[in-house]
Amino acid sequence: MAYHLLYSLYLRFTSLPEYSILLLGLDGAGKTTLHNQIKALYTSDPDSAPSNPGRTVPTVGQNVSVVTLKDMYLRVWDVGGQHSLRKLWQSYYQSCHAIVFVIDSTDIGDADITRLPPAASESGEGDTGGGGGGGGAVGSPTTKPKVQRSFSTVMSALQDEDADGRLNECRLVLEDVLAHSEAEGVPLLVLANKQDREDCVEVVRIKEGFVRKVMEGERGGSVRDSRVLPIAALTGTGVKEAVDWLCSRVKWNKEARPPVMR
Repeated sequence: MAYHLLYSLYLRFTSLPEYSILLLGLDGAGKTTLHNQIKALYTSDPDSAPSNPGRTVPTVGQNVSVVTLKDMYLRVWDVGGQHSLRKLWQSYYQSCHAIVFVIDSTDIGDADITRLPPAASESGEGDTGGGGGGGGAVGSPTTKPKVQRSFSTVMSALQDEDADGRLNECRLVLEDVLAHSEAEGVPLLVLANKQDREDCVEVVRIKEGFVRKVMEGERGGSVRDSRVLPIAALTGTGVKEAVDWLCSRVKWNKEARPPVMR
């Protein structure tokens, strides 16, 4: 009996909590590139880091990896975003500790970008700080200004007869995720990816015109904790900030969603 007591004490003091992170989003949003960058950032084996995280193929099914941090393990699930695979997402909700929804902030479907006028210059619009948005502009070339488009202008174009915008599809898909009972109370991180691209929609626009509409809708009430952050998964910019936020929020939510000890 003394052996079992000592062994249980040993496990208690040597085990680390493991939290599962679920990467979701439409196909082509950059989930696998983000997954590769997370592995590259937290691996101690240089041979296991991807030489070119941008060279990816669409995920069919899932990719999974476990990264070791100072005080926890993160099990990262990268699930395919093709329409035919989205019905599989719900099988992950019950066991996940946080959901990351990745948005391609350059993908506005069939809308003609040349018809979208630049947004009027507004003081402070380039900063995504405040209101939980966090962080400044990410990965922006200093010599090539971005094509700044207001989100309302983008959404108007997407609603034209010849526009089948994927940002609107993102909204519907995210609302469907939040409507599932097993996703209730799970911290949600929305990542506006490809912020290193000149034609991206600014994070503040995505936060105000897209995410806020989702959160203020009837399905957004199930979210316990949420944030919108900019990243450039191809270069790795913003990835550490995203992981830091996830780590802080899964620990804060551990009574509602206890980790697995191992």
